[in-house]
Amino acid sequence: MWILQNYFKMKALYPGSFDPVTNGHIDIIKRASKMFDNLVIAIGENVEKECFFSLNERLEMLKDAVKHLKNVEITSFKGLMINFAKEIKANVVVRGLRAVSDFDYEFQMALMNRKANKDIETIFIMTKDSYVFLSASAVKEMAMYGGNVKDLVPDLVQKKLKSKLPKSKQ
Repeated sequence: MWILQNYFKMKALYPGSFDPVTNGHIDIIKRASKMFDNLVIAIGENVEKECFFSLNERLEMLKDAVKHLKNVEITSFKGLMINFAKEIKANVVVRGLRAVSDFDYEFQMALMNRKANKDIETIFIMTKDSYVFLSASAVKEMAMYGGNVKDLVPDLVQKKLKSKLPKSKQ
């Protein structure tokens, strides 16, 4: 047990686009924050991916959603995630899983990351069953067509979604 406790008392990185952050993400963040001394949530800046929210908006929403978690830091990065993990001295990369389909992709990425840096481990945290269906894409689509996203995202995200949509869709 001592080895397991020491293994998880490290610095972890939870990367993603968080466009927008959902309650599923928050579930993973809360649970991972209990496992690690320091959890860095990092928004990857991908110039080839068009995001609904700007980087600054996503940073703001994430900071607001996790402000009560004292060992969580919010930042962004460019380039390869595994290089950023090494740069910030993270020992572990956290990835959330909703379904078996997520595992296939995440498993391949974990193997590629291990090839790039064998000293950084990847752990998978299954989301709560109440969030298995939840994705940022589904939230955006639901909001665009006037659906209620109140129980799917933090309050600030809900407000920002409403402010970005045409009045006719609300």
